[in-house]
Amino acid sequence: MISDGVEDEEKWLTAGIAGLQQNAFYMHRALDSNNIKDALKYSAQMLSELRTSRLSPHKYYELYMRAFDELRKLEIFFKEESRRSCSIIELYELVQHAGNILPRLYLLCTVGSVYIKSKEAPAKDILKDLVEMCRGIQHPLRGLFLRSYLSQVSRDKLPDIGSEYEGDENTVMDAVEFVLQNFTEMNKLWVRMQHQGPAREKEKREKERNELRDLVGKNLHVLSQIEGIDLELYRDVVLPRILEQVVNCKDDLAQYYLMDCMIQVFPDEYHLQTLEILLGAFPQLQPSVDIKTVLSGLMERLSNYAASSIEVLPEFVQVEAFAKLNNAIGQVIEAQPDMPVFGAVTLYSSLLTFTLHVHPDRLDYVDQILGACVNKISGKGKLEGKATKQIVALLSAPLEKYSDIDIALKLSNYPLVMEYLDDSTNKVMSNVIIQSIMKNKTHISTADKVGALFELIKGLIKDLDSDGNDEMDEDDFKEEQNFVARLIQMLYNDDPEEMLKIICTVKKHIMTGGPKRLPFTIPPLIYNALKLVRRVQSQDENASEESTASATPKKIFQLLNQTIEVLSMVPAPELALRLYLECAEAANDCDFEPVAYEFFTQAYILYEEEISDSKAQVTALYLIIGTLQRMHTFGVENRDTLTHKATGYSAKLLKKPDQCRAVYACSHLFWVEDQDGIKDGERVLLCLKRALRIANAAQQMANVTKGSSGSVILFIEILNKYLYFFDKGNTQITVASIQGLIELVTTEMQSDTATSDPAADAFFSSTIRYIQSQKAKGGATAEKFEQIKV
Repeated sequence: MISDGVEDEEKWLTAGIAGLQQNAFYMHRALDSNNIKDALKYSAQMLSELRTSRLSPHKYYELYMRAFDELRKLEIFFKEESRRSCSIIELYELVQHAGNILPRLYLLCTVGSVYIKSKEAPAKDILKDLVEMCRGIQHPLRGLFLRSYLSQVSRDKLPDIGSEYEGDENTVMDAVEFVLQNFTEMNKLWVRMQHQGPAREKEKREKERNELRDLVGKNLHVLSQIEGIDLELYRDVVLPRILEQVVNCKDDLAQYYLMDCMIQVFPDEYHLQTLEILLGAFPQLQPSVDIKTVLSGLMERLSNYAASSIEVLPEFVQVEAFAKLNNAIGQVIEAQPDMPVFGAVTLYSSLLTFTLHVHPDRLDYVDQILGACVNKISGKGKLEGKATKQIVALLSAPLEKYSDIDIALKLSNYPLVMEYLDDSTNKVMSNVIIQSIMKNKTHISTADKVGALFELIKGLIKDLDSDGNDEMDEDDFKEEQNFVARLIQMLYNDDPEEMLKIICTVKKHIMTGGPKRLPFTIPPLIYNALKLVRRVQSQDENASEESTASATPKKIFQLLNQTIEVLSMVPAPELALRLYLECAEAANDCDFEPVAYEFFTQAYILYEEEISDSKAQVTALYLIIGTLQRMHTFGVENRDTLTHKATGYSAKLLKKPDQCRAVYACSHLFWVEDQDGIKDGERVLLCLKRALRIANAAQQMANVTKGSSGSVILFIEILNKYLYFFDKGNTQITVASIQGLIELVTTEMQSDTATSDPAADAFFSSTIRYIQSQKAKGGATAEKFEQIKV
């Protein structure tokens, strides 16, 4: 059925164009022979094709444009004819004898255009005559195009100030009256189109009406181009007349388009000075009109106007723009109880953007907007979809404007708005806040502000009601937790007392984070606390002994111990062990032997009870050995206990090569260069011999299981340890033992059962070159190494 209708319409359009072209041909022939009577006859017949009611607006427009082109040629003929023989007044009378009213009025408008140009009569009289006579066409489609033609031919002939058609007094008023009257009649015709035809085609008609909106809107554009319209005339006449027509038409399509069109075509200065009148119309519009888009467009234009020059800002204050806009939004929301939350939030978001441009110093205005937004969305539960995006835009605006989270923390309603975000959007907004802090390098320097901030970003710090970490992408989760970690690292205050309060505040918040988050958030807190320990310790050394400060190293160490203990129960034993050792080293720097011993004890307990993976054990053991080597605060008894434990752990590792390497690493616990008293050459030798026995056992196992002796890399590593301690002056390491090791490695490498290992070959060659280089140094070193034969 639809395809048949389209085909019929194409046929009617083709027939209309054919009839129009045929009559245009005869019209041109009459024009060429200066036969006015025939020219008018055929032009009237040509224009009669526009009387059709069968075409859709789109097809009718095609027909109209062909007729328009022919009328331009006819207008040129009338202009020349009026100069030759026939007076323009006679022509004006003559065209009125056309049989049908539609062709008659098109011809009348065409001759009227020439009549105005001739200046034989005032432009205002001719225009008034034409606009009145066009009332004769009341068919919506035909009337719209006729009045559009009138607007087109007259737009450059209005009696405006400075125009060649300017008349005596009130000439501008005549021009305004003509355009307003034409606009009013066109809008009535346009609105009436919705009632033409059956109800089932209403949607189709609305679509067609939407295509014709520019015909009506052009009148407002013409009005905005009239030079004589000053602010007073606009405020007293133009704006009230337009708004009257918009409100009274009670058509949602017309009201939305015309309000938007008016806001776009007239100057921003006029909108600002007539804000109360303009805003007064919004609550009177139909409930189905998309007011939020129009009103947001107005606020956007005013925001850009304010941003264009600082000189215009006093005007905004003078007219109380904020109060009027805020009041208008409230009235609109009240007048449209069914307005979705998204619409209301959009309006407040636009008002906030306006306020930040015009009144950046008025935080009370910003908080007032957020409060109004809270009132609107309260009772709606968690928001979703478009509304959440607008809330994010609303909350992001102050951060972008002020580049300082401190400002947002001063807004009492800011966290209340965030409460209404769904969990995923809450996380997005929390990320926005953290990134703003990092981008602007903002320092949050008090515990109260830190507490407020962490309450804002709680979506990243703890599991919310419907949080589903299992569903979240692992990489995204790690990224957002790394953001939180970076934020914790940025917290700082020069005052140790306040810094300790900040650390305690952060601890209180992050402890609610659950086992997935704590491994990310506890380490930066620990390192921040360790920095504070060292700062307090250095201050204590320079301060008097009477200091009663609560931020003491011992108190901070207690806090550290409690915090890491939580992490060890997550469980994250390897991370907890690493942090215990970091704390032990800090306690060592403060000369707190009992505290350092306690941290080591906790690390050892974790190693024994929680760490079972062989690779993790090796890593943990190296950390223990390396940290213990750097400790200088331990007495002989404590150090021996910890050292004995470490060497015992080394011998109990699962794999022989791991055992061997851990045991020879323990040798460094008995020989520390920068400390007096820890140079026990005998125990160093015992460790190395034990490592050598384990390496031999590893070789034998390789022979049994693989049928080859395996790599000699362990022997070369042990040889290097021998050479290190020999160079450092350990008398227990003799030339004979080194020589024996060299011969052992050489024999093993030349053995038939040896496995080829390029890395071991290169390592051994480097070791031999080192011995030779030591010989070449001269002096005592050369003398010592000279005895080693290679």
